Amino acid sequence: MKALIASSYGPVDQLTVTDVTKPAPEAGQVLIKVRAASLNALDIRLTTGEFREQMPVEHPFHLGLDAAGTVEAVGEGVSRFKAGDEVVAFTYPFFGTVAEYALAAEGPNLVHRPRSLSPETAAALPQAAMTAAAAHDAAQLKSGQSALVIGASGGVGSYLVRLAHRSGAQVLATGKPEDDEYLRRLGAVETIDYTGKDVVAEARRLRPDGVDVVIDLVNAGPGLAATAAAAKPDGLLVSTLGGAPGFERGVTAAYVGVEQGIGQLEDLVRRAAERQLDTHVDALPFARAVEAAQRFAGSHSRGKLVITF
Repeated sequence: MKALIASSYGPVDQLTVTDVTKPAPEAGQVLIKVRAASLNALDIRLTTGEFREQMPVEHPFHLGLDAAGTVEAVGEGVSRFKAGDEVVAFTYPFFGTVAEYALAAEGPNLVHRPRSLSPETAAALPQAAMTAAAAHDAAQLKSGQSALVIGASGGVGSYLVRLAHRSGAQVLATGKPEDDEYLRRLGAVETIDYTGKDVVAEARRLRPDGVDVVIDLVNAGPGLAATAAAAKPDGLLVSTLGGAPGFERGVTAAYVGVEQGIGQLEDLVRRAAERQLDTHVDALPFARAVEAAQRFAGSHSRGKLVITF
């Protein structure tokens, strides 16, 4: 079978589509014939070596943790799935969904795909939507509260804007000018052009007392101190990238990742199938997988980029 791999740490333009051995499912595992897969920031960071200290990988490294496809075979003890089932998967600790076949473990991160949900839309969900759900849970937004979402037009951000809107929050969302209509369709009541305005200053202009919660999907570490200034005194900052435990004026911090979203994939897939959760999806064929990785790594694209088979 063919797979998108990195032979060593380095830039994404060194990725190749290569013939590799087709995996076989062991006990508790499912082999998926992939119909669509999506890339996430973690794939790029692991490819380039940016995360080599925190999360080293062995080479050749097979990219991808998100997939939608058809069950090809199941290992011993698998009871919820059978050959022919349509599924959606977050495959960690198995990497390699940008391939013709991929392994997943039976468990909460492998769920059935409703017929009303296309493989492309389904493959966009797992890592991004689970991370968004974790951030939304940490924010504990209530109806009428305000939230500033920084990085709102990306994969995680798009799902987060939708979740926050459905919780009744007033969402201020950052994006490019051309993202305005898209973000408002997701539920934002105000948009902030991060390319031409100071995001915090504009947020304070729109909400002079500050917002109840800042959700920052872009900045990390010391950079979050500036972001926290958009929150009310004793407000909350939620980040997916990590930083200090608290900031001036009593603003506290909560840090989350996809691991806090474990167990939510089935509900997120259901919501997407019912059109309660969505994002913009661009699709490229597997023959252009290297180009897809380069495009994903090189731009702040809207929504999710999906590779189809």
